[in-house]
Amino acid sequence: MKLYRFLTGPDDASFCHRITDALNKGWELHGAPQYSYDQNKQAMLCGQAVTKTIEGKDYTPDMKLSDQ
Repeated sequence: MKLYRFLTGPDDASFCHRITDALNKGWELHGAPQYSYDQNKQAMLCGQAVTKTIEGKDYTPDMKLSDQ
């Protein structure tokens, strides 16, 4: 099965740590990062798609993707 996640957060070290954690758990970057300005918070936000292939399991909508 192939899994997809889109991680988002503020453009700071905490976002980089979330991506680093995902990469170290076997997730792979998928495409370029995305940036957007949140006018209410007056801050830049980041997003990065990641994918992961897991053999021997079937996808179910109730699975928690961050635990895979």
